[in-house]
Amino acid sequence: MAAGADEPRTGNPSVALFMTCLTDTLYPNTGKALVRLLERLGCDVDFPLDQTCCGQMHFNTGYREHARPLAEAYASVFDGYDYVVTPSGSCAGMVREIHPDLHDADSPAVGRTYELSEFLVDVLGVTDVGAYFPHRVTYHPTCHSLRMLGVGDKPLRLLRGVAGLDLRELPQAEQCCGFGGTFALKNAETSTAMLADKMRHVQDTGAEVVSAGDNSCLMHIGGGLSRLRTGVRAVHLAEILASTEEEPWAETP
Repeated sequence: MAAGADEPRTGNPSVALFMTCLTDTLYPNTGKALVRLLERLGCDVDFPLDQTCCGQMHFNTGYREHARPLAEAYASVFDGYDYVVTPSGSCAGMVREIHPDLHDADSPAVGRTYELSEFLVDVLGVTDVGAYFPHRVTYHPTCHSLRMLGVGDKPLRLLRGVAGLDLRELPQAEQCCGFGGTFALKNAETSTAMLADKMRHVQDTGAEVVSAGDNSCLMHIGGGLSRLRTGVRAVHLAEILASTEEEPWAETP
């Protein structure tokens, strides 16, 4: 990892990774891919060890006061970096849209927080990141990235720049996959019906891989596809963009 916020800076942008609870505990390969990708693009990357949950789960289930100290901790931990990048449109949306209402002090870290695709396109100004991924891929635009952050077609522009990748358009892509965090638990039957529609559309594309910018949605979609033995793999956008001919992507057992 590169220098932290309190160490001497180089001319490269200092980027702190906000890995999110789900990615850190269940999908560490996404985090490793994100480091490889950003360092390849010239960023000085750090992983602040004191980071915690963004508080989205607490806030969405009505525990606003429990989410407040988590928002305050975020502001402190990520202060001093040029940018904060996260492989989650959901958590980026929580930080940018909800955190300012949870604590009184202005936090520079909030305004410097970016979901991966918007950081690459809007900040670094790249759509071709030098990736190679020779597979048929379809992309699911997650609800928070699409509706809260408004990332638009940035992920698709990045995927179109990947050598060897055959991008398949996902029918009714804007429809929710049915996960929605605690929604999948509180409204299990509705969630399952929504997932069935999403899986059908994914299979209709003939894709080998379904990608997204949130591991939470990929966990939901990928779990369903796995149970049906479809052979379609769920792979985070960061892992595709980090893949090269020299370091080919391989399925994790």
